[in-house]
Amino acid sequence: MGIVTTIAPFALALIMLGLGASLTVKDFTRVFQYPKEFFVGLICQLVVLPIIGYLLIIILKTPVELALGVMLIAAAPGGVTSNVLTKFADGDVALSISLTAFTSLISIVSVPYIVFLSIDLFDITYVEKEVSMLGISLKMFFVVTVPVIIGMIIRKFFSNFIENNMKIIEKISIGLFSIVFIAIYIQEWDSIIMFLTTAGTIALVLNISMMIIGFYVAKFFASGVAQQRCISLECGLQNGTLAVFVGTQLFGQNMTYMVPTAAYALIMMMTSVLFVFFLRRKT
Repeated sequence: MGIVTTIAPFALALIMLGLGASLTVKDFTRVFQYPKEFFVGLICQLVVLPIIGYLLIIILKTPVELALGVMLIAAAPGGVTSNVLTKFADGDVALSISLTAFTSLISIVSVPYIVFLSIDLFDITYVEKEVSMLGISLKMFFVVTVPVIIGMIIRKFFSNFIENNMKIIEKISIGLFSIVFIAIYIQEWDSIIMFLTTAGTIALVLNISMMIIGFYVAKFFASGVAQQRCISLECGLQNGTLAVFVGTQLFGQNMTYMVPTAAYALIMMMTSVLFVFFLRRKT
């Protein structure tokens, strides 16, 4: 599992660098122009998603060794993939980018808080003792926030080059995400097979539940169909690479927790692509 623990921080940093390169100051100030849709998406991701994850763990009686993995992926913010698929789904891409930008920056506080709260709730004792919430936040700051800022600076000075190569940057980000999870599938296949039914079931239910909840909450509160599609995809597509990074900091070489994350990463791609396909056929 050493390959995953080695490449995850670098892959995450490069993905966040690519995200930063796709952002401008307008992506942050836009939320003041359309605050309702933004806060609906933000609350669905940061509050509703972890609560649904916790309730499913209780309802489905998920083993403790997998429970934290479920909460880890539930706590992770939306990833770059959601921006790409929102575009294909004819959703509100600007809203998607703004949500991804803010949740990624907020994640250095929200993810450690949710994970350490989950550790207390499930009375988990196998986390490495020297790890603290502040320590995780600082490490996330250097691999999440700093690359985003650097990416935005690069965008500022080389805007034409970045805009002309945005599709390549998106493909590189998705490719790095895929490399991390292919490495997990190869190295942890025995564990994945062992827990496939349990982890796959809760990952599937969590993913579909959040896409449906996000869609109908947005239908009630948001202003249009494009915003509903965006929020639904943002709720269903999580930054699995960030979840892997945080997990490696907590557990070192103990990778059982990774099984729900790996299962969710595979399932979310399948369900979201089907969702986008359905929407495109419908319109």
